[in-house]
Amino acid sequence: MADRSWASTQLIEAAQAGDRESITAVLHGAHSHVRRFAEHLCASPQDAEDAAQEALIILYRKIGSLRATRALASWMFQIVRNECLRRARVLFERPDEAEAGLVTSAEDEVIRRLEAELVAKAIQELPDVQRRVLIMRDVLGYPGRSVAGALGLSNAAMKSQLHRARNRLRLSLGGTTGPIDGRHDPGTTGTWPV
Repeated sequence: MADRSWASTQLIEAAQAGDRESITAVLHGAHSHVRRFAEHLCASPQDAEDAAQEALIILYRKIGSLRATRALASWMFQIVRNECLRRARVLFERPDEAEAGLVTSAEDEVIRRLEAELVAKAIQELPDVQRRVLIMRDVLGYPGRSVAGALGLSNAAMKSQLHRARNRLRLSLGGTTGPIDGRHDPGTTGTWPV
């Protein structure tokens, strides 16, 4: 059974009252739980650590405004979830358009943001290994062997997980074909290169 003393009502109430030792105990106790949760949602270990740190910073700044002490864990996990989603959305921004100074209409911007949210949500719903492989390979553009090595998979297992992730994502997004960012690899027929 996990140690939940960091989330005890008495400790949280003391932290809310400004007791520095209690705040430190809550932050220290929450870190491993928040980090583990972030690892399941974020694309990379670095994003997971960053999301966990952001959640802990927010907790530190706003623990005094938390209304229900029993809601601490769910509040923390919501912050982590939002931070991981925010980081995933950033990956889908189109830097080439921003750099070119292209002006889009408000309608185009809303549609683009909605599409990015749908893709981010669909990726979030993938099984853990598939999500990590897809993000590292298709979004971040790491070579297949690097992805396999980073995740402790054989190259064949990485390719299999990537194929499954792409298929699930394609089905989740309504059967569209082609890569997430809209580029098409000439020489393929509606599939992404591995």
